[in-house]
Amino acid sequence: MDAAATDRFEASRDRLASLAYRLLGSAAEAEDAVQDAFLRWQGADRQRIEVPEAWLTKVVTNLCLDRLRSAPARRERSAGVWLPEPLLDGDPMLGPADTAEQRESVSLAVLLLMERLSPPERAVYLLREAFSHSHAEIAEILDITESASQQHVHRARRRITTTRRGGEADPAAARGIVEEFLAAASSGRTERLVALLTGDATAISDGAGLTGTLLRYDTPQRIAAVTRAGFTTTAAKRRFGGGTPALHHAVVNGGPAVLFVLGDQVVGMVAFGIAGGKIATVHGIAIPTRLTRLAEAWRRHPR
Repeated sequence: MDAAATDRFEASRDRLASLAYRLLGSAAEAEDAVQDAFLRWQGADRQRIEVPEAWLTKVVTNLCLDRLRSAPARRERSAGVWLPEPLLDGDPMLGPADTAEQRESVSLAVLLLMERLSPPERAVYLLREAFSHSHAEIAEILDITESASQQHVHRARRRITTTRRGGEADPAAARGIVEEFLAAASSGRTERLVALLTGDATAISDGAGLTGTLLRYDTPQRIAAVTRAGFTTTAAKRRFGGGTPALHHAVVNGGPAVLFVLGDQVVGMVAFGIAGGKIATVHGIAIPTRLTRLAEAWRRHPR
């Protein structure tokens, strides 16, 4: 393959990766899908491809749909152990963030909500909301009718908008709420923790992979109790974790987060979703393989 063809693919790589990440919720799988698309681009009769970007978008989208429909993916996602892979602010895989829809589509809360959609609904929703494709273009990408595309996006919007917490929080205000929450957790002030949570707040943790399933909490009182326990330092925790992690504020998938860092290694991450000036969602991830890309970005991050 000549240099011009390689350069043309590389010019689209970040956009393709951000689409794949939104579809799969995994940076590693997104990279694999983009690499597979590159191999197909190498073997294609490029003289017959009129619009390379459209062709590549179609290939990546369908490669991702194949992965979502695969037996291993269905088993993992249905077994209750799957959470999206978090990405640090500035990661090119987060992709476009010019509109509220683009920013929302990459939040951990929405990536998790999209698990409720069928693969075609997920693809149509993202192509329309995050990448501004017309229904005619989506129909061509997915080999469906424009009417089917419209129906898919309507169902997807209904499922996501009726469940999500809605509204964008000012970054400075959001960080202030998280700082107050952490201060209350560290001091053991359960009542203040409860007051900082919405009445329908939810918290989900992967339990560092020790439980074999996700840990879910759906009352402010339970979330406050678990949070207070989690931020209480004990000798047993120090022995198990190899020390006491330092806490660093960060922006992860567009929202406020706290990283737990030992040396230069990120050993855990808690992301917060803010709605109406309170915390609506809490996502805790500590399985090392889910933190690989974020940890690498953090080591390069100027502090």
